[in-house]
Amino acid sequence: MPGALIRKARRLAADPVLRRWLLGRTLGRFAGAPPFKAHRPPYLEGRLPLPAEKAEPPAAFAELDTGRPSAPLDIPLAGHTVRIEPGDEKDLFGKSFGDIEVLLAIHRFAWLPLLGEDIDPAWVRAIWGAWRNIHGTPSRGWPWHPYTAAERAVNILNFSRRRGLPGRLADTLLVLAAHGPAIAAKLEYFGGHHTSNHLANNGRGLYLLGLALGLGDCAEMGAAILIGEAERIFNASGILREGSSHYHMLLARNYAEAWLAARAHARKEEPALKRTAAKALAAIPRLVLPGGLPLIGDISPDCPPAFLSGLVPGGDAGGGWTGLLDTAERQAFVGLRDGAGIMDAEELRADGWLRADFGPWSGLWHAAPEGWSPMPGHGHQDCGGFEMHYLGEALFVDPGRGAYGETGKAAYFRSARAHNSLTVDGADPYPANKPYYDPAFRALLGGPPPGLRRDSQGVSLNHHGYARLGGVGELIREWSFTDTSLTISDSISGTTERLVERRLITPLAAKTEADAVVLEGGGAAFRITGEGSVPSLSPVERWLAYGESVPATEIRFESKTTLPWSAALSVEVL
Repeated sequence: MPGALIRKARRLAADPVLRRWLLGRTLGRFAGAPPFKAHRPPYLEGRLPLPAEKAEPPAAFAELDTGRPSAPLDIPLAGHTVRIEPGDEKDLFGKSFGDIEVLLAIHRFAWLPLLGEDIDPAWVRAIWGAWRNIHGTPSRGWPWHPYTAAERAVNILNFSRRRGLPGRLADTLLVLAAHGPAIAAKLEYFGGHHTSNHLANNGRGLYLLGLALGLGDCAEMGAAILIGEAERIFNASGILREGSSHYHMLLARNYAEAWLAARAHARKEEPALKRTAAKALAAIPRLVLPGGLPLIGDISPDCPPAFLSGLVPGGDAGGGWTGLLDTAERQAFVGLRDGAGIMDAEELRADGWLRADFGPWSGLWHAAPEGWSPMPGHGHQDCGGFEMHYLGEALFVDPGRGAYGETGKAAYFRSARAHNSLTVDGADPYPANKPYYDPAFRALLGGPPPGLRRDSQGVSLNHHGYARLGGVGELIREWSFTDTSLTISDSISGTTERLVERRLITPLAAKTEADAVVLEGGGAAFRITGEGSVPSLSPVERWLAYGESVPATEIRFESKTTLPWSAALSVEVL
């Protein structure tokens, strides 16, 4: 207890925004979080706890009949690869890792769909048997955390319907059926202000489990959660509220998967799930640039972005998640995907995402509707940031984030300093968000909502997030295009001396030449200059998946100046 109090005191001392909120709450100026019952969504009133049910699958499962593994297995785990030798499967669950997500990936059997049809079924039976012997009884620990239990149930069921249950038939059905009440007992509901996409995933696990095993109450509860959470986690445009392009893809997949199951079982909720899935899929063409999907916000450890490439309209549905569907399912999904259309650009812009193309240039901008990074969510401090492609090649990229955390590298990649953005005195454009901050407090500290717009000549953004620093006014960024140039014009109003830094992150080869930077790659070359500033280069990482990165370069333009200030960055195609 003393240690926890000390940590809280340190956080309070280091966070003037939190202190201001606490003072306002004490004086009654700001509303507190509304009352709620943890783990008990209001729409499930009277339906919890979920009773245990006997598994009676409507379609019989076969029992996987294999011998023992005879060769080593390399398991992909949240950006890491772990090799196990035959007979050492039980040791897998005793390993320790620096990142908890690696351990969770083991218990989620997240590696199973990633290996697809290439895995020796004998290894699945051996690892499931080891897990069942050590962790097969529901408990309070990480192996039975509701998100982990839901992922494990779905991954085992999806494998089992193709290849067979990886253990004794009656016992495996018994253990899988126990996942339902275990998930329902700790549903990840924490009030309307602090419930993330995890609750929808709890519902997905209950729904797919209930349908596959004939667990009626389990399926009904899963359906209620999926439908109830769709309005919470998706904005009106169909984009996920949480500020992450990869998580949007993941949740679009989840609802498409639930729709396929509802369709196969002729369920009454099939039309509602279809509408949600189609709307989420329709947002994806606006997120994908010619050179690929910008990884804006967090990257999920559940699967690499490439695993979901089949969600992109017109894309190859024969690999990744879509490659694991049977022929009829794949045809149905492709019909839904390609028939969903493209989300209205203005609706998407209103929800903080702007896709714009100007001749050979294609860009994606993100500015959370309140300016503050979504809470709960997986967004970054990227207001004023963007990703830009030229003739189908990535020129300036959002580097993503390779791991979760509040310190060190994880905190850096969430900050504005790791984005194609502008910072004042090294600060993020908006304070760190908290789930209990109310809209009035956010508006007081952040000012009016940011304005993200486009016209025939380019894109503009304005926000007042830096006003909290004192003596700093409105920030305006404008991107202007010709066929051979991009100009980023920045201005900040105010009355004080400040350090202004502008950054560009590029995957291309970069070198300095006098007062300019020259980039080469993808069949083109570019010259970048910064009005009133000499550029410097620093190596950074660009994350392709959780825990997996490639080298990139940060281009930084630094100005110690007295506000008001204005300057431009010029990118010339050579």
